[in-house]
Amino acid sequence: MAPLRAFLSLAVCLLLGHQAFAKNDAPCQRSKWNNGYATFLKRHIPPGTPTSLDQNQWMNYIKQHTGCNRPTQSFISPEDLDKVKDVCKSNGGKAYKDNLCISQQSFTFVTVRSEPGTCGIKSIRKETKHLILACEVLENECLPVHFEGNPEDLKPNNNARGCQDTRVPGHAPSFKMTWLWLLSVPLVFIYGY
Repeated sequence: MAPLRAFLSLAVCLLLGHQAFAKNDAPCQRSKWNNGYATFLKRHIPPGTPTSLDQNQWMNYIKQHTGCNRPTQSFISPEDLDKVKDVCKSNGGKAYKDNLCISQQSFTFVTVRSEPGTCGIKSIRKETKHLILACEVLENECLPVHFEGNPEDLKPNNNARGCQDTRVPGHAPSFKMTWLWLLSVPLVFIYGY
């Protein structure tokens, strides 16, 4: 009975691990997260962001609109929305790694660093860099679903394929083991008996 219980526990962990941690290994593949684009817009291109770098304005904005739970938040002007979406297309972005694309042009955006939970502002900085975005297919359109930092100010590789050119029809997300998944396996054996 114990071996069967252990086998079933392991099978459940494998299935849950695959569903929870499957990651597309190329841009513009079908997303498993239907709200990815809406969350991206809410976090990075919300309406009404301050136009200055005034600390009080940004603190009030974050408290009222985006919340204080993320210590680093980057905001792109809503006027750049179409250009941001183009990063996930062949003419606007190059494949970078996994499901990430890097923009062919640089963008100016504001990065706000704050104390988690308190909204106390540490720094507000206007940056001009190439965007690195996770791009996935939602409702038959390849759209940004995640803003990845670019601390090393990376530029696109002109020899890389266009972002949307990497799509392979019928290609499913790869099964990549994560450290969390690997930790769950010994727990099944410890508590499964």
